[in-house]
Amino acid sequence: MEIIKKNKRGDYLLIIAVITLAVLGATFIYSASRYSALSTYNDEYYFVKKQVMGIMIGLITMFFACFFDYKRLKKLNPFLMIITVVLLLLVFVPGIGVENYGAKRWIGIGGFTLQPSELAKFSLILFSASYVSNNPDKCKTLLGALPIILYGLLLCLLIIVEPNMSITVCVATLMITMLFCAGLKIKYFVMLLIPAIIFVVVLILIEPYRLSRLSAFLDPWANPKGEGYQLLQSLYALGSGGWFGVGLFNSRQKYAFLPFAESDFILSVIGEEVGFVGLFFFFLLLGFIIFRGLRIASKSKDVFAFITAIGITMIFGIQTVVNALVVTGSIPPTGLSLPLVSSGNTSIIIFMTEMGVLYNVSTSTNLTF
Repeated sequence: MEIIKKNKRGDYLLIIAVITLAVLGATFIYSASRYSALSTYNDEYYFVKKQVMGIMIGLITMFFACFFDYKRLKKLNPFLMIITVVLLLLVFVPGIGVENYGAKRWIGIGGFTLQPSELAKFSLILFSASYVSNNPDKCKTLLGALPIILYGLLLCLLIIVEPNMSITVCVATLMITMLFCAGLKIKYFVMLLIPAIIFVVVLILIEPYRLSRLSAFLDPWANPKGEGYQLLQSLYALGSGGWFGVGLFNSRQKYAFLPFAESDFILSVIGEEVGFVGLFFFFLLLGFIIFRGLRIASKSKDVFAFITAIGITMIFGIQTVVNALVVTGSIPPTGLSLPLVSSGNTSIIIFMTEMGVLYNVSTSTNLTF
């Protein structure tokens, strides 16, 4: 009876919103990918079947996380750290690592692929939460926060050599954000932020294809059939949507015009099909999840719960904002998925698991709805 009473206090609205978003994502993945899936794999349901499988696994892990006491995650944290680092190294092992588009970011397990960098974000959140909860005062200084910085940098190093700059920047941003929330003094925060910005600039300058992407962002019309092509097709899709869209499943850009329509640029197809008004309500749903996460974090009763909740919410928010900025041409193109929406099994399983953890944290907050 006590367990039942406790679970009634959980933020069930968060779970409803998460499942709704995942279902919407699968629907738009089918719309965005059915032509390319049919022409490439002779199966218009190829991508959506993989996504539904990811959602089903994600529902199981989310349900488990909902009823798994979040405080016990602190004990599991060292094992998760080791597993994360090992998996990130395995992507470079021939026969295990899977290379695609010139990058080694996946591990092949039978017909299933795993992207360890998605797990790395969750691992960093739990390690930071564990360390801060055990050393709340130390994290106010740069020396005290060094373990989080070193682990974050290790993850960034292993991810950037894949290479995967987008998730590297995402992990670095998450690390800095969590240090700020942990109470790191502003002067130290700035000391971290400046080298991070310089590091990003150096990464862009040393790789010609990244410079090309930057040029495409600044002037996509300079090379409309080359580096500027994807951004222009994304803008065409959003522009074609107008106020109310061209209708569900009626996108034209998905017909081999917009690359990665089912993954990184799925928001463009959504905008084309449902228009500005549809996107407004879509972002309300995304914003609602972020709002509930921040509310859970603000009402958390212990440091571990607060840092865990804020970390999960922030990574969801960071990826949402970055993806939206990319598809609208507001920042240079980068391959960062839209959480719970873009095609990708590892991403949706990890995010749904994290939302289960967030729900579990909410069971101890006595939230009022």
